[in-house]
Amino acid sequence: MLFTPFEIKETVDMFLRYKLDIRCITLGVSLLDCAGSRKKIREKLLKVAGPLVKAGCDIETEYGIPIINKRISVTPISIVAACGDEEDYASYAITLDEVAKELGVDFVGGFSALVHKGIADCDEKLIKSLPNALSKTERVCASVNVASSKSGINMDAVRLMGETIIKIAQGTADRDGIGCAKLVVFCNAPEDNPFMAGSFHGTGEAENVLNVGVSGPGVIKAALDNCRDANFDELADIIKKTAFKITRMGQLVGMEAAKRIGVPFGILDLSLAPTPAVGDSVARILEEMGLEAAGTHGTTAALAMLTDMVKKGGIMASTHVGGFSGAFIPVSEDEGMVAAVKNGNITLDKLEAMTCVCSVGLDMIPLPGDTSSSTIAAIIADEMAIGMVNNKTTAVRVIPVPGKKAGEWAEFGGLLGGSPILPVNSAKSDIFIARGGRIPAPVHSFRN
Repeated sequence: MLFTPFEIKETVDMFLRYKLDIRCITLGVSLLDCAGSRKKIREKLLKVAGPLVKAGCDIETEYGIPIINKRISVTPISIVAACGDEEDYASYAITLDEVAKELGVDFVGGFSALVHKGIADCDEKLIKSLPNALSKTERVCASVNVASSKSGINMDAVRLMGETIIKIAQGTADRDGIGCAKLVVFCNAPEDNPFMAGSFHGTGEAENVLNVGVSGPGVIKAALDNCRDANFDELADIIKKTAFKITRMGQLVGMEAAKRIGVPFGILDLSLAPTPAVGDSVARILEEMGLEAAGTHGTTAALAMLTDMVKKGGIMASTHVGGFSGAFIPVSEDEGMVAAVKNGNITLDKLEAMTCVCSVGLDMIPLPGDTSSSTIAAIIADEMAIGMVNNKTTAVRVIPVPGKKAGEWAEFGGLLGGSPILPVNSAKSDIFIARGGRIPAPVHSFRN
């Protein structure tokens, strides 16, 4: 693949001026052959993932491409621990955390359970161990898939997750409930997602595989800076071409990292993933399209076009595109979104509407500490319904902040950022959530 001098200068500008980076390289590792044994898990991860951090650092040095996180994802622990005799799976989380620290890995994903159609005993044990596991570890991330387009919404699991999120927040109350920032509740969870906190190594994946998450909100915004008079056809074309350039760089890094580690290259997730840094915001891209502030009328339409053009441009630049691929809209991790919350332009209801057209869902949203478990469960149920009916991945990562009210500030630090706490609807959903059972899948699920 040859590059012209102009493309080289353009790429250098992307890194130095517009905060382009490889957000993560994530090594997926199957732990099926380690079932029930934390010792085997430790030994396998140290062996297979040993070269990961060095390979990432070497590529950064040689190519001048920032790789923000080096991560591991593993087979859902509810499956791996099922044949053991432990009641509390937190010990598995502690083992994963210890290995991550020893290897210098930023996060380990896969403390997960798949309960979209029913809750097995091992799944229930994992969910009940989440408060203990996430309060005692720093680098372990968890996810629970409670719905799918084929099976519907497991409302028993939704209710249980509402209760669990409250307990996790209380267990990390001294840090604004940060344990909840390491937990995602999914509909249609992808098995090859490199992004945390929802990453796990699906049972349909190879033994080991390297997945890459690339990001570039600042690059997209910069490309639109000089297009104030362009119509939407022209804007769409600019976004598409820029996404192609970003993705081509990610493909190069992914292939090189996989070769150095000695595993197959899996997928490239081309999602636009913001950070709290100024100039690295998805919200600012939407404003560059002509909105006074993200969240105002027209935001959902702008986000729909952005997500679609990112997909269309990126899919031509990578052999295998997967994960989420589109645009993330986490509140606390995006300085433009934080500004919109402060100004009253972004509300929980508007965020829910935006999730109909973006990659994921309600992400990194701090809520009042006195929010009830049934209200959180109802928020989850709404988002799961969007994913189920639209046959797309949706997720919920909300943080009820103990002792704080709407409008107060919650701080999570690092890439997780901070945000004002958003208010929730005061009307109750208790009776609705208490019904239990399963909301049936929509009619289009019957496609065989």
